[in-house]
Amino acid sequence: MLFNSIEFVVFLPLVLVVCFSLPWRWQWVFLLAASYAFYMAWKPAYIILIIFSTAIDYWAGLALGATRDPRRRRLFLILSMSSNLGLLFTYKYLDFFLRSAGWVCDSAHLPIEIPAINLLLPVGISFYSFQSMSYTIDVFMNRQPPERSFGRFALYVTFFPQLVAGPIERSSSLLPQLRQHFGFDAERMSSGLRLILWGLFKKMVIADRLAIVADRVYDDPHAYSGPVLVIATICFAFQIYCDFSGYSDIAVGAARTLNVDLMQNFNRPYIARSIPEFWSRWHISLSTWFRDYVYIPLGGNRVSRKRQALNILAVFGLSGLWHGANWTFVVWGLLHASYYLAHQWTTQPRLWLYEVTGLNREPRTLAALQIAATFAQVCVGWSFFRAASIEDAVYTITASFTGWREFLGPSGWEVLESQLNIAPDTLITICWPLPLLLFGEWISQKSWFNRVIHETPAWIRYPAYAALCLAIMNLGIVNESSFIYFQF
Repeated sequence: MLFNSIEFVVFLPLVLVVCFSLPWRWQWVFLLAASYAFYMAWKPAYIILIIFSTAIDYWAGLALGATRDPRRRRLFLILSMSSNLGLLFTYKYLDFFLRSAGWVCDSAHLPIEIPAINLLLPVGISFYSFQSMSYTIDVFMNRQPPERSFGRFALYVTFFPQLVAGPIERSSSLLPQLRQHFGFDAERMSSGLRLILWGLFKKMVIADRLAIVADRVYDDPHAYSGPVLVIATICFAFQIYCDFSGYSDIAVGAARTLNVDLMQNFNRPYIARSIPEFWSRWHISLSTWFRDYVYIPLGGNRVSRKRQALNILAVFGLSGLWHGANWTFVVWGLLHASYYLAHQWTTQPRLWLYEVTGLNREPRTLAALQIAATFAQVCVGWSFFRAASIEDAVYTITASFTGWREFLGPSGWEVLESQLNIAPDTLITICWPLPLLLFGEWISQKSWFNRVIHETPAWIRYPAYAALCLAIMNLGIVNESSFIYFQF
């Protein structure tokens, strides 16, 4: 079930009304049933995979809590992780592995035919597998007591607001909240609805509009010259941000209407002044997951410089592979690893450069240049993330430096219109909501904004929310398009 669908518009209010009407001891049962129904609206048969993963990790958690024997505890942890990773590999990476093996055989001229399996990727399997595994690891590390109620643990794995695209929650944060009374709170309801509407605005009015340009160009990048490729890449950068952060806003907002707090998943990543800062602001739940469960166990910063570099390469390589079963995602991850390492290794030369050029005495200019440089690096990475192949990504990047003389001349708009087959006024219509995004992201961080909202009477707020709903329906692209991260 998509958040931007009529079904969800009916589903969420119905869940809220029924949940608030039930006694406390039945609320979690109803929410579990609603979460299963939410997932089964996509493909009912695949609910079996979630139930299997839930049962294995629940049993592993109980077994870990019942023994202190290190060997037995490691065995239970391995069983849990191998089950989750086995399902993930089978449904997400098996075809990728077979395709890669076939390519190797063809390159070596080996007469071996490797058939494709073509399994349908279960929606959200990467998210709920990581969330379920984090519970088992935390129990193994004695950071979390085992959950005794199978039903509440199942609700932790399948809680519908964040089931298919995160945020990837930790058991220590979410499980206690799922034991509470889900009562109506007018202030939290208002705050949750605001986030839902803002998320829908980012998805339907901004992301889906920008997709018109990004999809058209990236479907056949070789047909376009540099200016169009740059515009399409920037469009995709804001498309994927508004699409994924919009989903996260809706997820956090929907959970908040039930008095459940989910973690912040985005924090204005495009104002980051370096790649390490970008990753502290982008997909925070995933980056902290890899930090806590991969990077730190590998030694983190407590090892030699060479070993630390290998750890960073491993984490970003796995992060890229997590995003998709394609070499483009692996290259994207490793590219960000190289950015990260380059930033670490060039600290002193950069400080020297800032002093020589006087930029250290112009903090605003320096900040603007750092933000622009970081955004440019991120956009190069997005080329690999969005392209269908490594060859297309390399072409997109290298060809971005061509064709600028014609574009910057008096006939620039005509060149753009002829290549994109989109009239200039249509392109403006596609891109005009971006200033609203920047304004909304800026004003939401102001301390007085929430105070003004809270002091505004309900009889003004709720009609304003209704007006925003009508604006989304009229200005947005109402085609129930899937969220980008559903494919991961």
